[in-house]
Amino acid sequence: MWKKIKSQSDINRSRRNSRKPQTPENAHHFSVDCARAHRGMFGGILIIVLTIICLIMYFVLTEQQHPYKAMAILEVTISEIILYVVTGSAVVFAFLRMRDLKYSKKQEHSGIGLDCTLLLLAQSGVYIYVIFSIIGNFFAMAEESGEGGLEGLIAEALCLVETSLQTIFILNAWWRRCKGAQQNRTKPGRETVTFLLVANMAMWFLNTLVKNRASFRPTHLSFFGVWAWTIITHVSMPLAIFYRFHSTICLFEIWKTTFKIKIEHNN
Repeated sequence: MWKKIKSQSDINRSRRNSRKPQTPENAHHFSVDCARAHRGMFGGILIIVLTIICLIMYFVLTEQQHPYKAMAILEVTISEIILYVVTGSAVVFAFLRMRDLKYSKKQEHSGIGLDCTLLLLAQSGVYIYVIFSIIGNFFAMAEESGEGGLEGLIAEALCLVETSLQTIFILNAWWRRCKGAQQNRTKPGRETVTFLLVANMAMWFLNTLVKNRASFRPTHLSFFGVWAWTIITHVSMPLAIFYRFHSTICLFEIWKTTFKIKIEHNN
């Protein structure tokens, strides 16, 4: 009977042998590397805070009489101009920073993908809204009572340029990858991508809470008519809102995959 009793060392050895080795196939770990992103995140959060302040001022001023309502629209329009200039400049800077990354579009993925297709579809809504807004602002400038026509025209033209540049950037950066230890360490353009990611959230707030209303442009209501401008807004603005939301998703995918080197495990 005593021959079947194992010593403590034998028991520990059998336990170690019974454990399965942790191989790359059965050990699934999810990690997010946030290196080289803090300054872009700080800048994006600053944009969101300023946008929230702008929205609060807008809703407070719209509750007042006519001069303050016009001031509220002008305030949002100027905020749009600043946002489009800053984000457009950030897109150009990200282009320059990421131009040396490897463009690795595989043959089996020769299409543009579902995410990029949805982005292009949403871009069409932005174009529809911007084109009609430019027409309305142009004719509003010819009227004596057309307040904010010039500022609105500049804002919509900048929106057209900024969204076009951003879409081209996303379609290009979607297939970019780091190609060496140096790029993996420096992560060129990641801070700018982080900033664009958060800034698009700020513009999503602006489109959802303010520009989604047909009454935001009273000059357009008088030029196109109430029903026509309401239909234009309700058809195009949901796509424009989705564009900002989906741009945030696409930029996050770029942020997550572009600056990470895939390590091959040999069996």
